[in-house]
Amino acid sequence: MSPTVEVDEQTYRSIEFAARMGNTTAGEVVARLVRSASVPPSVPAAASKEDAEKERKVGVYVDYEGHRTRGSYDRDTKRIDITSGPLAGQSFKTPTGAARAVVAHYKPDVNPNRNGWSFWLLDGGSGGLLQTIRHSE
Repeated sequence: MSPTVEVDEQTYRSIEFAARMGNTTAGEVVARLVRSASVPPSVPAAASKEDAEKERKVGVYVDYEGHRTRGSYDRDTKRIDITSGPLAGQSFKTPTGAARAVVAHYKPDVNPNRNGWSFWLLDGGSGGLLQTIRHSE
């Protein structure tokens, strides 16, 4: 003999309706409800591509010759994509390449050689050097 569960008439009609819609039995509808309510929450599904990209990208900026240039540093590729100013839309293989481009643009008469890791600042309120996250990846 199977155990029984008592429910009011409206609940029973709802369970029967769900069973018809799912092409299953009322017992299976209840069993599914109990399983879903008693299983601990699962680990969230893998992050979407956009979420993963947000975690991989870090906002950076530099103030040079009175101009602020913003960019996005990619932790995986080490690239910097310039996102503001006259160089917006340009992408550089390294922070140093991006730093040299900024210097060359605003002060073409000086040697543009710069260490990009100490040139770019983190754009998250800390103002720390990009260097501080260089090896934490």
